[in-house]
Amino acid sequence: MRILIAEDDATSRIVLATVLTKDGYDVTATDDGGAAWEVLKKPDAPRLAILDLMMPGIDGMDLVRRVRAIPSVAPPYLIIVSTRSEKADVISALDAGANDYLTKPFDPGELRARIEVGRRMIEMRFELNEKVDELKQALAEVRTLKGIVPICANCKNVRDDQGYWNRVESYLNEHTEADFTHAVCPDCMKRLYPQFKDDNDVKETKKR
Repeated sequence: MRILIAEDDATSRIVLATVLTKDGYDVTATDDGGAAWEVLKKPDAPRLAILDLMMPGIDGMDLVRRVRAIPSVAPPYLIIVSTRSEKADVISALDAGANDYLTKPFDPGELRARIEVGRRMIEMRFELNEKVDELKQALAEVRTLKGIVPICANCKNVRDDQGYWNRVESYLNEHTEADFTHAVCPDCMKRLYPQFKDDNDVKETKKR
């Protein structure tokens, strides 16, 4: 998984990059908010970003707001890091759209745990989006007749939305996924083929 680090302090940036690289992550490190924004606004941006709260140019809070303003079905997981530990700062970051808040200096074990939470959330969101896409595809393949269907009381032809009359099987074929096979019911057999009436009566008697 790719992770973006936006940290203007060289020591913190190197420590973060070293810990995450050792854990097998593909790390991109930037030293200011402007460079981080150039990465995050791309369609193939990393799915997780660690953003310093105070940076020259665009700070971490502004970065979070900009990223959250981008329409996306898979928004990145954003972690704010800062030396500030007041509850008001944490609340402001979360209200702006950050997923997590980590106070510096941080423990490497805690950092790994927070990253792991983010990774699981990203994977769950990806799986959910896949399920939603599958459901949309399934629904698109389902065609169901609803509402009032105008049908002739005599010939049983059906009027479509454009005002044309169609044979009922043609109409149903256009509006459903049904396949048709044709047969002759007993009543029509008697009316249309009276010469076979007796044979049909025999069959009906045997069924009873």
